Amino acid sequence: MLKKAYSIHALHSILCAVFITLSVNLFFTLQSATASETPAPVKATIETSLGNIQIELYSHQAPLTVANFVRYIQANAFTGGRFYRVVRLDNDNGSPKIEVVQGGVNPDFKEFAPIALESTQQTGIKHLDGTLSMARGAPDTATSEFFICIGEQPALDHGALRNPDGQGFAAFGRVVSGMDVVKAIHQIREAQEVEDAYVKGQMLAEPVNIIRVSLDK
Repeated sequence: MLKKAYSIHALHSILCAVFITLSVNLFFTLQSATASETPAPVKATIETSLGNIQIELYSHQAPLTVANFVRYIQANAFTGGRFYRVVRLDNDNGSPKIEVVQGGVNPDFKEFAPIALESTQQTGIKHLDGTLSMARGAPDTATSEFFICIGEQPALDHGALRNPDGQGFAAFGRVVSGMDVVKAIHQIREAQEVEDAYVKGQMLAEPVNIIRVSLDK
């Protein structure tokens, strides 16, 4: 009886070990499958009159915003576009103060319909140095205008107060190369005269031309 009980116990231990091994293998298989299913960032190049800016767009985190931006790229809407606004600590008329460079499509291009706001709370993409994000007024009004952050800009995240509605802005990508070009644009000082006090000193007298934006192959 003792020998029989020992054999059953040994068999139980072996089965438990096999079960644990299979469970661990299944866990890592699922983890690997999940990782492989995450799409790679969409890569693109912004060609400007001051040099190129290479960017990557996070479609798995901000699918709607990235799809919208890509649609403008595919429509050649940025050909003849401009970086036209720079916001620095010394010319920012809002609060909390931020530092960004803002650009957009060719002024003659007819914009597509506005898109819903994908906030940083939804996407997890924060406004860090080099982050690309959509300009907007009220929530769900973003179309083609975008900006690039100079340094960390937490005031633009969900729950912060740069926009009074507290929803923040829709970050969707980042600069991977060419921040020197972005910073060169940011330091342009010659501004045109405008009536809107909020953007006074920020609208470039001579905007920096966007030659084209193209998707990398």
